[in-house]
Amino acid sequence: MESFVKFTNQSQGRDRIFRTTQYACALVKYLLRNNSARKELVVKLQSLESNMSSGRKLFRLGNTVNSIDAAKRTLQLSDPVLRLCLTVANLNRALYFICDNVLWARNVGLVPGIDKERWSLNASCCYFLSLVMSLTRDVYVITQTMVQRTRERQFQQKMDQHLNDNPDVATVIVPQLDAFLFLLFESLKSHPSVALDTLKNICDIFIPLDRLGVYRSNPGVVGFCGLISSLLGIVSVLHPSLKIQP
Repeated sequence: MESFVKFTNQSQGRDRIFRTTQYACALVKYLLRNNSARKELVVKLQSLESNMSSGRKLFRLGNTVNSIDAAKRTLQLSDPVLRLCLTVANLNRALYFICDNVLWARNVGLVPGIDKERWSLNASCCYFLSLVMSLTRDVYVITQTMVQRTRERQFQQKMDQHLNDNPDVATVIVPQLDAFLFLLFESLKSHPSVALDTLKNICDIFIPLDRLGVYRSNPGVVGFCGLISSLLGIVSVLHPSLKIQP
């Protein structure tokens, strides 16, 4: 109970709850789209989804400053790859929040004359670039971890034992692939925060890809990916040790 209270007291925690509800509504609404007996429920889900989206925009009003501050911190990183990826990701996230704030202002009638579609596309573009850089960071960290594991004598013995204990057809044909997959699995297993962040970013990237028209899916896929990403986000907030650093 204490963990739940602490979670809901954070703006990030409340945003995760709203986001999970929003995409759960989108997914259920898609699954019920052809059920004529559930039309009233679909309308209610549509309204709840819209309200959750509006509520999240209000929560994110101060996030631009947080992203700029995060970009300043990542500029101090000694690793040039991490410094580039995280700084660019944070700056694009800041631009995304600016676009999101403008859209919120339009929705509440403060700036009714702006082009909603253009600002929405700009927001999706910035969000997409931020996710690309975050995924690049994830791949870099995974690669570094894999290289480090290959240098460990204990891991080499474990890999040799794995290859000897699994002489199946796939191993005989492509032993390098089997060794690579084993190395990848063990690296992610030893760094669950990296695995969680990678899976979360992969799920998230389908959302701007669909909105930008780069890769058209459907509302069901977007709802499912958004729901999984939101649940992973809740896990990372509840368990800070599972949040990737830096």
